[in-house]
Amino acid sequence: MTLDAANIALTGFMAAGKTVVGRRLARVLGWSFVDLDAVIEAGEGLAVGEIFASRGEPYFREREKTALGQVLNGSEQVIALGGGAVVDPDNLTLLKQRSLLVWLKVSPETVLSRVGGGDDRPLLRGPDRLKRIQELSAQREGIYAQADVTVDTDEPTVAQVVQRIQQRLCRP
Repeated sequence: MTLDAANIALTGFMAAGKTVVGRRLARVLGWSFVDLDAVIEAGEGLAVGEIFASRGEPYFREREKTALGQVLNGSEQVIALGGGAVVDPDNLTLLKQRSLLVWLKVSPETVLSRVGGGDDRPLLRGPDRLKRIQELSAQREGIYAQADVTVDTDEPTVAQVVQRIQQRLCRP
């Protein structure tokens, strides 16, 4: 397999499978796995939800931008992005320059079934979680669609998603 990009970045809505797929894909490729949210959490000493609650989303997005720039200086990495990382145009440009961007596409109904009713998703707080998921998904879909590769994650297993990404990475 040959790959022209230095990194593979996985984008998509929350619960699309970015972390679990990313770990498996990195293992298969023999690359490093980087969870961008984990990088931010380590730097801040707080969980993402705590950062949102105590410092707000704009602060988190600035930390995300800084962390992304640092991570993308590396190579042979599979990077799991936060669901909103690509909303920032500068982040999207940087990702397109320094990685192969893969959109793990997931339906709002699947997101809801995967995240359940917990309070650990700051962007989903409110009375109608499905409606909020649908709104955010609709806002981001056009941005996610700018990815180099799109793979649906509603039905396939993690192994099948990884295999589909690998098939799209192969160049004759």
